[in-house]
Amino acid sequence: MSRYDRYVLSQLLLVFGFFALILVGVFWINRAVKLFDRLIGDGHSALVFFEFTALSLPNLIRMVLPMAAFAAAVYVTNRLKSESELTVMQATGSGPWRLARPVVAFGLVAAAMMSVLTHYLLPAATKQLEIRQAEISRNVTARLLTEGSFLHPTKGITFFIGEIAEDGTLSDVFMSDRRSEGRNTIYTANRAFLIRNGERSNLIMVDGLAQSLDAQDRVLSTTVFEDLSYDISEVIKPDLSSKGDVQAIPTAALIAELQNPQSESGVSRGQTTEELHLRFARALFCISVAMIGYSALMVGGFSRFGVWRQILFAFVALIALEGLRNVVSEPVASNPALWLLVYVPALLGLAVSALLLLLAAYPAAFQRFGRQKGTEVAS
Repeated sequence: MSRYDRYVLSQLLLVFGFFALILVGVFWINRAVKLFDRLIGDGHSALVFFEFTALSLPNLIRMVLPMAAFAAAVYVTNRLKSESELTVMQATGSGPWRLARPVVAFGLVAAAMMSVLTHYLLPAATKQLEIRQAEISRNVTARLLTEGSFLHPTKGITFFIGEIAEDGTLSDVFMSDRRSEGRNTIYTANRAFLIRNGERSNLIMVDGLAQSLDAQDRVLSTTVFEDLSYDISEVIKPDLSSKGDVQAIPTAALIAELQNPQSESGVSRGQTTEELHLRFARALFCISVAMIGYSALMVGGFSRFGVWRQILFAFVALIALEGLRNVVSEPVASNPALWLLVYVPALLGLAVSALLLLLAAYPAAFQRFGRQKGTEVAS
């Protein structure tokens, strides 16, 4: 690698790190606000909040990595052109293909980062996130045992505890269940206890009253009870947004799943095929977007108005490829035989980059071709 290649590569990596940090920060803050409201508001400690946000970072980085690679390629190429560094290199006889070498190396570095994320870090983080999510789902104490506050653990449920004794006895308990349309049931009890039975959790209310209002018939039914058991396992279901399942399976296990036609993992063969090939296609996509960002700006000569048209074209191409990635996922999940579709966006991006580099390397040939076609049409 020449000194020029090392110089451009270092600039690309520096700008790439900057854009990745900014984008991850923006996405992380957006997710952290939602997690903070749900976790801290439900009585969990700040340590749990930071643990969940840390476990979500690999997925956030995976999403922003291609965008950061594209932005770095566009920014550095534009700066090299505006400061005439590329012009000097082209004057010495270096063509667009030769000058693309550090961009290819940068794309390979980004692809290696993406491979580490998708094959190792993301499955491990997703698996741990599922485990912690299940633990918090069973931890009703942290979500319900708050004195003197009206809590809403899920839509249609309101819960209130007047006082919690040192032995765990709950006093002056109030619970409103409005989940059934047209019926509102209110439970009040002098005392109550939380009892866990394996995966289930029950609220045992003692010396209380149940009032059920039928809104359609306008009938109020009351029941006085000495003790009543209420299953609250279905009430405590935090939505902590983890895709889970397929993403939590390591790559080696995914390959084993495809080789075993009688898999009992509960994941369909189409989902397994899609996730496995997506992990390889994401790395290839990083190379593709970096090359599009570079090659689009190499087309065209000097202009006093800058290269905003080339940048706009590159941005539109990135959006189109991202949209195509979303389109091809569903057919592969439905029919595993179509797994090649997963690689189409990345390969199409590389083909567009090659065409743009050809146009930049031989502009006169394309102009003559266009004039010849125009002459044939006129005749």
